[in-house]
Amino acid sequence: MTRTVTFSFCFSLLASVSHLQAQPVLRPATFRSDAQMVLVPVTVTDQRAKTITGLRMQDFAIFDNGASQQIVSFTNDDAPCSIGLVLDISGSMRNALGAAKSVAHGFLKASNPEDEFLLLTVSTEPEETGRFSTDIEALEDNIENSRSEGMTALIDTVYLGLNRMSKAHQPRRAMLILSDGIDNFSRYSESELMRAALEADVQIYAIIMDSGSGGTVGGGAPFRPSLAAKPWDQARQRQGPLLLETLAEKTGGISFHVKKESEANDAAVKAARALRDEYVIGYQAPPTAPAGKYHRVRVKALVPKANVYARNGYYSQ
Repeated sequence: MTRTVTFSFCFSLLASVSHLQAQPVLRPATFRSDAQMVLVPVTVTDQRAKTITGLRMQDFAIFDNGASQQIVSFTNDDAPCSIGLVLDISGSMRNALGAAKSVAHGFLKASNPEDEFLLLTVSTEPEETGRFSTDIEALEDNIENSRSEGMTALIDTVYLGLNRMSKAHQPRRAMLILSDGIDNFSRYSESELMRAALEADVQIYAIIMDSGSGGTVGGGAPFRPSLAAKPWDQARQRQGPLLLETLAEKTGGISFHVKKESEANDAAVKAARALRDEYVIGYQAPPTAPAGKYHRVRVKALVPKANVYARNGYYSQ
């Protein structure tokens, strides 16, 4: 009997522990290559980032390592999702935190009522609030009570979130990151996070907020910590937003850059709709690929003026 698995083949995460430094590295489960179906969540938007609905199986083409694949399953259901909500409350977000909270509330309001959420906050150390829950009122209270403080361990927090997704109850899993992209206190590297993201069955969405001065989301002067545990890395500050963009691109999510609060709220609704309006395309994995080989996947929408967002690769097992 053919086993159907999610796009990243339901990579299992080792049991998490209470401290970040003791977290396991993400490791894939083992499956027979001749019994794998690859399921690819796909979002299609127009030029204004609004999702395009009503497409059919024949409106898509999919390629595995450049070879065209026969689509054998196709769905477009507004199924509930498990979502890790990563809220940056560090000092660099002092001027934009109010807008970030508003964005989080807007996203929750536009999401599927059956979605479950886990809140993680970014500061000197990653913190998670409770467990996955459908109690939106309690989640909103936790968000509203958050205060801006500390350094920024953004990479560590996203890494922690990917590990915690192993405890999610829904087969569809996603992460929404609300941050300016700055990281100045993480212990994990960008490459370690990228590897973990590629192995996890989680779509990453990012709303990258400008926390600078004059006319931006928060207004006021950018935060500059006077005491840092390590030198301020200007290059890493510039690379932060790029890392979030790349995480979204490679995992099939969408990233948004916002400078005004109205743009941020619009991005929150678009991110929620993108999750609810996904297509899921299935094809049989090539049976001869050696274990551990990375497959590049490309999804093409055969309709004009369409942008396609889908995870662009997986490791065969």
